[in-house]
Amino acid sequence: MTHLPPPAEELRILDAELRQLDARRSQLLTRRAWLVAVLQQTRQQSRPWASAQPPVAPSPRPETTAPSVQNVLLILGGVLLTLAAAVFTLVSWGDMGIAGRVLVLGAVTLAALAAPVALLKRGLRSTAESVAGLGLALTVLDAYALHAAALSGTDGTGYAAVATAVLAAIWSVYGLLPVTSTLRLPLPSALAVAQVPLLLWALAADAGPYTITAALLVTAGLDAVAVARVPGGAVRITAVVGAYGMGGWGVLGAGWLSLTADGPGAASRAGVLLLLAAVIALGAAWRGPGTGHALGLALTAGLLVVAALGGVARSGLPSLWVVPAHLAVGVALLAAVRAGRLPDAVRAGFAWASGAVQALAVLWTLPVVAVVLLGPAGWPARVWSGAPSDARAAAVVEVPWPPHMEAAPLVLVGVAAVLALAVRAGVWRPRARLGAAGLLWATALILPAVLEVPYVAGLLVLGVVTAAALSACRVTASAAQVTALVLALVTAAGLTLTSLASQSATLVALSGLTVLFAAASWRAGVAPFTAPAALVSAAALASASGAAADWPAARTALLVLLVPAAAALLAARLGASPVTVPVEAVGGAVGLFAVALAVSDPPMLALVLALFGVIAAGTALRADRRAVGYPATALFVLAAWVRLAAWDVGTPEAYTLPVTVPALLVGALRRRQDPRTSSWTAYGPGLAATLLPSLVAAWSDSDWTRPLLLGLAALSLTLLGGGYNLQAPLALGGSVLVLDALHELAPYIVQVTGALPRWVLPALAGLLLLALGATYEQRIRDVRRMRDVLGRMN
Repeated sequence: MTHLPPPAEELRILDAELRQLDARRSQLLTRRAWLVAVLQQTRQQSRPWASAQPPVAPSPRPETTAPSVQNVLLILGGVLLTLAAAVFTLVSWGDMGIAGRVLVLGAVTLAALAAPVALLKRGLRSTAESVAGLGLALTVLDAYALHAAALSGTDGTGYAAVATAVLAAIWSVYGLLPVTSTLRLPLPSALAVAQVPLLLWALAADAGPYTITAALLVTAGLDAVAVARVPGGAVRITAVVGAYGMGGWGVLGAGWLSLTADGPGAASRAGVLLLLAAVIALGAAWRGPGTGHALGLALTAGLLVVAALGGVARSGLPSLWVVPAHLAVGVALLAAVRAGRLPDAVRAGFAWASGAVQALAVLWTLPVVAVVLLGPAGWPARVWSGAPSDARAAAVVEVPWPPHMEAAPLVLVGVAAVLALAVRAGVWRPRARLGAAGLLWATALILPAVLEVPYVAGLLVLGVVTAAALSACRVTASAAQVTALVLALVTAAGLTLTSLASQSATLVALSGLTVLFAAASWRAGVAPFTAPAALVSAAALASASGAAADWPAARTALLVLLVPAAAALLAARLGASPVTVPVEAVGGAVGLFAVALAVSDPPMLALVLALFGVIAAGTALRADRRAVGYPATALFVLAAWVRLAAWDVGTPEAYTLPVTVPALLVGALRRRQDPRTSSWTAYGPGLAATLLPSLVAAWSDSDWTRPLLLGLAALSLTLLGGGYNLQAPLALGGSVLVLDALHELAPYIVQVTGALPRWVLPALAGLLLLALGATYEQRIRDVRRMRDVLGRMN
């Protein structure tokens, strides 16, 4: 028997066991936490875990360093002392007068300038720099105090000029002393202060703008000398900044004076200033040919020379010769490029400067070139309104003629001559020759308009340029050939537009262009472009000839169709040539243009469509162009429809049967070639093209003839589809037959329905549902059997 203790004893035992379990659980959780920490430390540090010590937190990274803190403190201290000295000097200090303050400030300045010597001996370089900066600032205050105490009657600007010059000298001497030569602040500060004495002197002397500009340029020249003599460091950087800053302001001032000069004298003075700037830039480039600034400085020097001499020429020449004068100076720079004693960087800079001047000169001629090219675009709105008086009048139809452009041909010829003769590098020579050819083309293009030659002479020049460009296509280089071809096409377009002013000019120009492009098509390289251009010109000639003969547009379409016919014959002769596709594409586009011309006359439109279809059908006879047969069929169908519409035929079968018959023939031929072709693919489109419109017409037809004929045709198709196991005739014919029969029986069904009692229809519906429910499974099997039968059909 099991002994059970009393309830109080049992409760005490249970409490003791629970306390033991809690203590054991705490021990296990502590051990688990220790193991997890050891495993994490092992993964992170990859070292033995026997010691199991907690990881040490990394020490924070300092955000500043001791030298940085020292420099900040020294700079702040120097600034505060400088501010205190300025307040002491400018405001007051007790009852001490200005003379007393000058003596006190002078003593403090001497102490501040002498202290860096002792600090440098002790190795306190940063402290010495800070105290030296304080001493330099105190010298400025000394100069102010001296003016206020003893020289208050002198001119402030003049005194500032002298004071800045003396300060620059004192600071330079202080920075060059052996005991203070290691200080980095005095010499850059002296050079910075030396930028203003000459400018302040010019302002104090009430000098004019020319003297002020000269002061800026002389200061920049002195900075350039300092750049050349100082090896490097802060002094050189300060000199470079000063040279570019003062020189830039000086060049801007000289350029403005040259632009606003009202006479040769003023222009000459401004030109001298620009030449001074050019000499400074050239000297800097010459002294430092190995630096990265040499090329830019030489380029700037060349441009300044052009601006100086061109500005002088501008003041004494008419406006139309200003750009040629600048261009002449720019071309003259190339003589310096040929000099062998110049550094390579200087020669390259002069070459780039000359090229920049020539490019700007060519840009100056672009407005007149644009007017000559785009101006004739206004003639299509004024076709055959009368020949203008000269070539310029033919160009300025909608836009004005740019003023002072008579020298534009001379500029273009000059730049072309430079490109053709001066550029001799192996890589750039072919490109330069192409550029020269383009410039000569532009010259020939604008020359008739500039000289205001007669209208016919201008057209003749355009024709000669087109012929010359097409003749240049004989070159073998691809880039040159493409360039010549593009120029020929652009010139031909301009000739065509310009010739629209006169009827006879239009016919002659289009005839000449057709012959030129046809002759150029004998060269295989450009034939893919010139042959289509010849066809386009021929189409335009045909249209113009019809208009000249006072033919209606619809009759002119017959003349235009000769071009697609010629294109089809040419394409058949070319075979697999690269010219074939462009010729055929242009022929098709011209055919569509002929169709558009005949839209206003339906009978003529039908004829044009039929003839276009004949051309397409002839193209489809080629083995590689069988697909053209589909567009040919569509053209024939469209021709038939247009003819029927012109005859006011309203029977839909007259429009659908011309589609159905060819479609069924094509489907039969396809099934003969590929018996696996579906009957829906072969016969579906053709049958639907006639059956569906006829069914719609039969439902709205009150006569019995169309429904009867449609029903017989549908019955025949159904029987043929069932006999030959064809889905498309069976399904289409059966569906149309049922719908046609329903249309014919509909009146009788309505009469019968009206004669029967009202309870008959619900009763019949109920019987029908009962019959379907009783034979549901049999009906499902019948439907599946019918689906299988149709599925086995083709």
